[in-house]
Amino acid sequence: MDVFASAAELLRHRRPERPVLALRPHTVLRAAKWFVANFPGPVLYAAKANDTPQVIDALVEAGITAFDVASLVEIDRVASVKDAELYFMNPVKSRGAIARAYQEFGVRRFAFDSADELDKVIEETGGAHDLTLFLRIACPNTHSLIPLEGKFGASQEEAPGLLLKARQRAIRLGITFHVGSQAVVPAAFGEALRQVGQLILSSGVLVDAIDIGGGFPSRYPHSDPPDLAAFMAEVMREADELAVKHSCELLCEPGRALVAEAESVIVRVDARRGNALYINDGAFGTLFDAAYSGFRFPAQLVTPSRGSPEPDTEFVLYGPTCDSSDFLPGPFVLPACVNEGDYLEIGQVGAYGRVLANRFNGFGVFDEVVLTDEPMLSMYDCAEDEATDARWPARA
Repeated sequence: MDVFASAAELLRHRRPERPVLALRPHTVLRAAKWFVANFPGPVLYAAKANDTPQVIDALVEAGITAFDVASLVEIDRVASVKDAELYFMNPVKSRGAIARAYQEFGVRRFAFDSADELDKVIEETGGAHDLTLFLRIACPNTHSLIPLEGKFGASQEEAPGLLLKARQRAIRLGITFHVGSQAVVPAAFGEALRQVGQLILSSGVLVDAIDIGGGFPSRYPHSDPPDLAAFMAEVMREADELAVKHSCELLCEPGRALVAEAESVIVRVDARRGNALYINDGAFGTLFDAAYSGFRFPAQLVTPSRGSPEPDTEFVLYGPTCDSSDFLPGPFVLPACVNEGDYLEIGQVGAYGRVLANRFNGFGVFDEVVLTDEPMLSMYDCAEDEATDARWPARA
């Protein structure tokens, strides 16, 4: 893969016909090192966010070799990592996927959120006695930009019985939850951990692990969350109140926070109509979240401005397909002079952009390059790689 110092340098050498996915592996390495140093327990990577090999390689280099996987395809893509630890955390899996994961890939860690799913896991692993089972519980997603509640999660009424049943079959038992994607308030994790603490006390069932899921945020023009250190402080504070803190492992599953900064997309403007720009990538490509989740991505004009500098203007974008829903309301702030033939760089698409892109209308094919400059926005501007003073729980 060709390497350039920046998008501008790329355009000095070529004028690409297709949109270009620009990968910044150094940002993955930096983010992963920060999480390994500052989270008080194992860090799993949520493979659904971005599974390109360069991303996986950077994570491994930083010390992350555990993966939250949701399908056999994701399992196959990361199973080649040396000493990979695979957590099959999709709470609803087919019987065939469970059996193959256990028998062919050596998966021993499974999530469930109902009695039926627990029975399915036990049956398809042949009544195995070497399973780590995680009960997914429902928790409020009021502090996230993309709520994930409703589809998965045992209720507070169901959870005690499920914990007791799983405790009788699991070599290790855990609880897991998800506060929603792009959680912007640290208290989201504190509130969920307090709920876990109440569940442990009310059920009388001891657990060996608590997986606080993903949801750690990245930075966007419309969403400027507190520093990640504030999230870690909240997790530590509430985890220290748990009755099982001296015997329980704490895990997390970041996805967006590790890879959002890792990719941008360089697009060409094919038409301008007023303050609407028609570009060659869009809602059915890497910019799904801009169309359907209300995200505003940072954007900049890469080709030189013509003549005198012009003030910035707010634009909306349309993607290349013939579907009218291929609309990105933004607004995207760009120089007023932008016009047909110009190229834009749209940042922060490393999380979910690549994996959601499809081939509708024959689009969705990208050139790929590596860039060595910094992303337009970062959660790690002031991050340090030094580990926190206290790990949780304290181990001899």
